[in-house]
Amino acid sequence: MKPPVHGTPRLMRAINDRAALRILLEKGPLTRPELSRLTGLSKPTAFQLLARLQEAGLVVNDGVRTGQAGRTAEVYRVNGAAAYVAALDVTPGRIGVRVADITGAVVGEADYPAPFPEPSPASSPAPFPASSPVQLSEGGGLVERLRAAVEAARPPGPLRRVVIGVQGAVDPTTGRLDHAAAEDMPGWQIPDLVPTLTAGLGVTVDVENDVNLAALAEQAHGAAAGCPDFVLLWAGEGLGAALVIGGRLHRGFFGGAGEVGYMPIPGAATARDGGRFGHHGYQALAGGPALQDLLRSYGVRGADFRESVATAARLAQGTGRAAQEAAAGLRTVASRVALGLATIAAVVDPGLVVLAGGLMSAGGEPLRDLVERELRVLDVDRPQVRLSAVDSNPVLVGGLDLALARVRDEVFGHARDGAPAEAGR
Repeated sequence: MKPPVHGTPRLMRAINDRAALRILLEKGPLTRPELSRLTGLSKPTAFQLLARLQEAGLVVNDGVRTGQAGRTAEVYRVNGAAAYVAALDVTPGRIGVRVADITGAVVGEADYPAPFPEPSPASSPAPFPASSPVQLSEGGGLVERLRAAVEAARPPGPLRRVVIGVQGAVDPTTGRLDHAAAEDMPGWQIPDLVPTLTAGLGVTVDVENDVNLAALAEQAHGAAAGCPDFVLLWAGEGLGAALVIGGRLHRGFFGGAGEVGYMPIPGAATARDGGRFGHHGYQALAGGPALQDLLRSYGVRGADFRESVATAARLAQGTGRAAQEAAAGLRTVASRVALGLATIAAVVDPGLVVLAGGLMSAGGEPLRDLVERELRVLDVDRPQVRLSAVDSNPVLVGGLDLALARVRDEVFGHARDGAPAEAGR
């Protein structure tokens, strides 16, 4: 049995400092009396606390507030420049970038295209150390592309952490990116992927599955808020899922939990027929291109699967032969999507299914309703089915949330020793 941990003055100061910083993030800017009331600390203790946090560069004065009888009080807020983080959404055609300060305020964005252009000279402070040890033999080209994409977002200061959302997932047993073909993620098939990127960029890097990041965004800001057990299905060109169990993201032993695109499904070819990354499984049945072909057989055409699904949903609301065909096609789309979801739900038993991705946004409420109806028929349990409720890119939203949570734990810990924050004030 471990002995109890006694509350030393240093430990209590650290606890109070972190609590105050969290309150300032959620409620601030605040005056000293307001912070005293919200933390339960005495006014002298709150005064000493703010002095420590100002010395550490974590809190700054935000002016004065006029109260009753003309009295004024100084107002304090978290220093956004104490740290900066970035989230990246990497796809075969582009890299989306979003930069935020430690308060969560977005301070830079970019959409970097492929083929990747030559980076232009940055006019803002360099986000990475100039002396980063890039190994050109392994990962050098990838590092330079990522560096150029982040610099295009013009971060106002050095980055403390970068979270990168990718197709596939890093296998923690090998350190390599798995569940992604080389043609989809060129340059990413290197040993020790995360340590290589961390060393090359000179900043701590996390590589996370993009659908997992979308699930974190829905959990914090969207349709899954308050639900501890849910599945997010991302349906677009391909299919992927994220599993949140007991309020925590479940990645699996090999990091590939939720990689359902190649899940064996009745009526579709298997890996035995087409190879590991061949055209088979759930993706061959309900991926975007397959559903575009399906709708074409019902007389519904579009430039891509999104347009085809949106057209089917629109036509199905009308009357006549074309409307009947479109409605039948949309029902078949829903039945294919629900078939895989029923398999997932039978194993995970979620209370909620969140439908996200280009396919679902194109189909909207009509497609959501049809998927839910079909799932009721196929599945014994009855999870709710909702559309994604995150307005902007959920991969970037979830990536920033993850980066901020980890950096706040690191940076706010400096308040214990009075160490100054690394970034500028």
